[in-house]
Amino acid sequence: MARLGPPRYRAFSAGSEPKPAPHPVTIEIVKELGYETAGLRSKSWDEFAGADASPLDLIFTVCGNAAAEVCPVWPGHPMTIHWGVEDPAAASGSEEDVRALFRTIHDQLLAKVEALVEIDPSLMSPDALRIRLKEIGR
Repeated sequence: MARLGPPRYRAFSAGSEPKPAPHPVTIEIVKELGYETAGLRSKSWDEFAGADASPLDLIFTVCGNAAAEVCPVWPGHPMTIHWGVEDPAAASGSEEDVRALFRTIHDQLLAKVEALVEIDPSLMSPDALRIRLKEIGR
């Protein structure tokens, strides 16, 4: 999203149970793909749910089981959409199998982001936007 989203979209990443640091294979793969990694850190979604947090317009949950989690009450009540993908951090198998899954998940999310940035939400009703975003997530 940092590459494709601006100026319309700005993204943040956080989780319900962040680890002390990003998964090492995540860092390896994003570097390999030419993404900026400086400043990447694991964050709790609590950073974005507090009363003093900047308002968010859209929330995307991406882990396969995240749709079933109890999410915070987000300031401003942004639209929340589930784009479930397999959690690559839970992958098992050979090192190459794990790396391949991380690349696959990257490609799946990239395709969703590419579709998202083509949308101008100001031209859609909230219901039409929600439907389109759910379609992208399928």
